[in-house]
Amino acid sequence: MQIAEWIETEIMKGSFESDQKVYSQYQLAEMYTINPATAAKGLNLLADEGILFKKRGLGMFVSVHAKEMIINKRKNQTLKRLVQEVVLEASRLQMSEDELIEMIRAVQNEEGEQ
Repeated sequence: MQIAEWIETEIMKGSFESDQKVYSQYQLAEMYTINPATAAKGLNLLADEGILFKKRGLGMFVSVHAKEMIINKRKNQTLKRLVQEVVLEASRLQMSEDELIEMIRAVQNEEGEQ
């Protein structure tokens, strides 16, 4: 999972473009001092999702719509889960919706200033 997330993040940052070859399982294994089979699982997970595709004998490459797929996946899974946790905690703390929204805006403003 960590290998897959790292590759996704690199695609999002533009380190890997559409149709560009990504690191092989052996390169990833060496970079992270992990078993090549573990690295292959991360690559195959992304291939199963259509984010990467295999070219026989050449390796794994970034799909044309990889960035959009990652954005949608992270919005609909990761971000949604995080928001659910924040809303639940705000409810436990008896925060109003307005207080929570104001807190989100304050964090956004802080991030914009950096």
